[in-house]
Amino acid sequence: MEKTLNMETQNGEAEKTQSSIDGSICGFESLHRLLSASLEPHVFQEVNRLLLGMNCGRALEPIALPEPAKAFSSKHDFDLQAFCFHADKELLREPRIVRVGLIQNSIALPTTAPFLDQKRAIFQKLKPIIDAAGASGVNILCLQEAWMMPFAFCTREKRWCEFAETVDGESTRFLQDLARKYNMVIINPILERDVKHGETIWNTAVIIGNHGNIIGKHRKNHIPRVGDFNESTYYMEGNTGHPVFETAYGKIAVNICYGRHHPLNWLAFGLNGAEIVFNPSATVGELSEPMWPIEARNAAIANSYFVGSINRVGTEVFPNPFTSGDGKPQHADFGHFYGSSHFSAPDSSCTPSLSRYKDGLMISDMDLNLCRQLKDKWGFRMTSRYELYAELLARYVKPDFEPQVIADPLLHKEPS
Repeated sequence: MEKTLNMETQNGEAEKTQSSIDGSICGFESLHRLLSASLEPHVFQEVNRLLLGMNCGRALEPIALPEPAKAFSSKHDFDLQAFCFHADKELLREPRIVRVGLIQNSIALPTTAPFLDQKRAIFQKLKPIIDAAGASGVNILCLQEAWMMPFAFCTREKRWCEFAETVDGESTRFLQDLARKYNMVIINPILERDVKHGETIWNTAVIIGNHGNIIGKHRKNHIPRVGDFNESTYYMEGNTGHPVFETAYGKIAVNICYGRHHPLNWLAFGLNGAEIVFNPSATVGELSEPMWPIEARNAAIANSYFVGSINRVGTEVFPNPFTSGDGKPQHADFGHFYGSSHFSAPDSSCTPSLSRYKDGLMISDMDLNLCRQLKDKWGFRMTSRYELYAELLARYVKPDFEPQVIADPLLHKEPS
């Protein structure tokens, strides 16, 4: 018995070690694939129902993609998945189906390579993935946070500021050509340099229209100061509010990375009329992975819109060791960026996740009519008490705020 336990312990430790090396989950690309391979089909079907929910009363359906898209995936070794979110048929409105894509990727060269080489190599790596999205007829495509560089904001070294570029800089021009080619709206999250305001740097998403035009931009509202995430060394909280961009394919918004931990941030995009909110991110397993499938899904439910969650993949090792805010010994990497990009719908259904360690393209057809249908069903907007929240928040931001706490009068009464 003891020998069996020791062997099981050793096997478990070996699996854990292997997972930490390659980013897999016990050798599988994702939790969904691990469960699919490990459970009897009828058990997996029931587990899937509980984990991914039901869309209009049935399991989410996969989409058959064209052969050229699959060929790109095979040749360039990236995960390719596609699913369809339905809405109920209406009598007075036609379906409003839009095809949306998310791209996750690792960096292409070591962080010690010349900066221009690093950036151009990432462009070259993403081109066939974007081509696959174009071949699949994707209407709106979102890339990951600061996709055009390593996520170097753990290092606190200012030389990484060289990757910052203007809103109409090299990354935007690269994507504008592809937006025009494929009649596609592209969300381009960059490290922005605002040359008109003293070279100030921002974490920004540039919205490129399907004609290659720049529709606008949004700057990250919430900046983390946790663990290795020392981003306020480079940029501060954004100043663009909660804009919703009306595109040829629907009303979209961008809740950049750390903003997903703030329910009021999600709410504000919903109040402004968003139908799809993208969450381009860079986050590591040890810090946030248990939260990853919950927060976006909850936001989609609470605000009756679709959410696209994107996270980069891989482990990025930097030349100089750095320390963090949690007292760990100095180290040269953030940890593993676990990918797992996915979509969530307002009816609580969601797609499986992309690979935990490979580049990937997730595609979804979504009928935007589902947003209104869920608003009508649950009445969250109608039953909310915004005037109560507004009054509390107005008091809370004042220096003399007193919490509304009613104490039991017997708590501090002297015994008789």
